[in-house]
Amino acid sequence: MVQECHIGVNTNTVLDTESVVCLCAHMSVKHVAEQYGLGWDAVKNIDKAYLKARLDPVDLSEVEALAMDEVSIRKRYRYATVFADPTSGKVLWVVEGRKREDIRAFFDLLGAEGCKRLKVVVMDMMATYRQEVEARCPQAEIVYDFFHILSHYGRNVLDRIRVDEANRLRGDRPARKVVKGSKWLLLSNRKNLERREDRIRLKELLAANWALMKAYVMREDLRRLWSYKYPKAARRFFDAWYRRAIYSKIEPLKRFARFLKKHLDHVIAHCRWPLHTCRLEGMNNKIKVIKRMAYGFRDNEYFFLKIRAAFPGNAG
Repeated sequence: MVQECHIGVNTNTVLDTESVVCLCAHMSVKHVAEQYGLGWDAVKNIDKAYLKARLDPVDLSEVEALAMDEVSIRKRYRYATVFADPTSGKVLWVVEGRKREDIRAFFDLLGAEGCKRLKVVVMDMMATYRQEVEARCPQAEIVYDFFHILSHYGRNVLDRIRVDEANRLRGDRPARKVVKGSKWLLLSNRKNLERREDRIRLKELLAANWALMKAYVMREDLRRLWSYKYPKAARRFFDAWYRRAIYSKIEPLKRFARFLKKHLDHVIAHCRWPLHTCRLEGMNNKIKVIKRMAYGFRDNEYFFLKIRAAFPGNAG
């Protein structure tokens, strides 16, 4: 039920306030303001007061599992960190930034007892996230998310090889053009290539370039790591994969393999905790829509309330 908001705005009835709140869930603040003949800030304040009454104070008393991920909130590398329940997808909190001093605010909110209660945290491979969790919740097991690991592989192995090969082919303009234009094909999941012509292009590209073919196949093999349910079996699989990567003589692949080996314990922790941040990754597009509806959100507190309201989680 929508609560009445007393914030000094002249609304004729409670129904007017309820209508403003309802429209703000589906329309931009600007359009709602035009509808009611109010200023942008007045409409924002009505909606913000309602959201604060509905969402605050946040209840973290039963949080035992946590997912952390960064989202872009503005241009020029401005980010926020989203904290969510990895099972339900409920957004628990949002803070601006991704440094240790930024995310520390959430763990302060969680409190000493809440930090002790936390059993597992799934995250990307950002050092600041890991360091803060290890400092505040040393008993919690850290799980590195497979989505981010494969994205890391795509950027630092496949795309690096693609760029190197394009530079090597400067004297062969047709071949160089094919390699330069293949980034999307290489980084996409083969199963997501619905068009027949895209699948043919990928097949021809890989057949014509040994390094790209090897790195592409190694990525597809690496996916199998997340199918294992027992840590010892997962470690044996990785050891075999690692040897193939080192013997490949492909420098970007060798660097990635050594990097992943250093963090292997957090990778194969998925055997005990089959969690991931895919729910959070899927939030990015919806958050972009929320930003557009508010034309930038000059008030971060309001913006973060809107994000929390948009992701209430699955019931049960």
